[in-house]
Amino acid sequence: MKATGIVVEYNPFHNGHLHHAAQAREISGADAVIAVMSGQFLQRGEPAFTDKWTRTRMALAGGVDLVVELPYVFSTAQAAEFAKGALAILDAVRCESFVFGSEQGDIGPFLRTFDFLASRRGEYEAEISRAIRTGISYPKAMNDAYASVTKGDAAFADLTKPNNILGYHYVEAAKRLGSPIRPLTIKRLGAGYHDPLSPSEQIASATGIRKAVSDGAEPDELTGFLPTASLDELVRFHSEYGCFGGWPAFYPMLRTSLLRDRPQRLADYAEVAEGIEHLLADAAVSAETFASFMNTVKSKRYTWTRIQRMLTHILTGFTWEELRRFELPEYVRILGMTAKGRSYLNTYKKEIGLPIISRAADLRSGMGAVDLHASRIYLAGIGETDLKKEFRMPPIYAG
Repeated sequence: MKATGIVVEYNPFHNGHLHHAAQAREISGADAVIAVMSGQFLQRGEPAFTDKWTRTRMALAGGVDLVVELPYVFSTAQAAEFAKGALAILDAVRCESFVFGSEQGDIGPFLRTFDFLASRRGEYEAEISRAIRTGISYPKAMNDAYASVTKGDAAFADLTKPNNILGYHYVEAAKRLGSPIRPLTIKRLGAGYHDPLSPSEQIASATGIRKAVSDGAEPDELTGFLPTASLDELVRFHSEYGCFGGWPAFYPMLRTSLLRDRPQRLADYAEVAEGIEHLLADAAVSAETFASFMNTVKSKRYTWTRIQRMLTHILTGFTWEELRRFELPEYVRILGMTAKGRSYLNTYKKEIGLPIISRAADLRSGMGAVDLHASRIYLAGIGETDLKKEFRMPPIYAG
């Protein structure tokens, strides 16, 4: 059996994701599609809209054969580390290829960009350092440096586009890992990341869907944008918890954490740097909502996403010391599978390059302990009374 890999969050799983999974299988010629999916907290620094088991059921109903978890250490990291963790897992489970969506829609520019930047690494990094000294954010500095060294050559990937940026980091991670995994890309379709729902589009952004749901959209208003199974799962999740995950729901917990810890302690948490801990502590005193809190602390130096990642680590208690301790994934945590996914695991289980974990009880130390703790925080935030649920959930089997 051949497998292709995809890196996903499914927040929630929508028609664009359905297209991605189907196209990944088609263009790779793979028998199985393996998704490495973020757990309870996501790369842009936010609690997931629904828990990872709900999103796993969505994925299995939508054409994915095996869902494995991207550990918290990587799922909440900046793009390069996020990509490194995901590609290390896809390589470990013996994926022959991986497929990502991009605005570019052609793998050639990504490969040329990697080779070019590898040959000009010193110049590129010097340009980034120069740009950062002007007081701009790191992503803006990278973008300016890239424009400077490539001089707008159309042969290279356009790294002003969000999906292209992440796609480049996937290619970079695979190359630096020395993996034989083959990179492939498909053209991203539909709305942009921040676009609201539009009746003329069948492929909406996950952000637009979340906003519509949060604003009270009825299920029949979403039927054109989500597979039926995803819509059913959203209804079920809300019926069980009376809310969806996200910072508005989690802000009371976060605010308590910020008020409890003095600024010196806040500086111990991952990504909190350069004195911003004082601003975070002060904002928590006056800001009654998450939106007002973010409006108080955002600046041109700190992107919204970077601040949210700091807040995620404060909420979960994840420190700089822990961040620096972990370099690569330590296991493959199985969240769910179809019959085809189970067959794939049975075929290659002796050749998979990391321990296969199907029980949370096997995650009591190291990177696994971080995952378990983060999951408990998430469950408390959505009002789950059984904080041992992580231990009671076996991999989901969709026969």
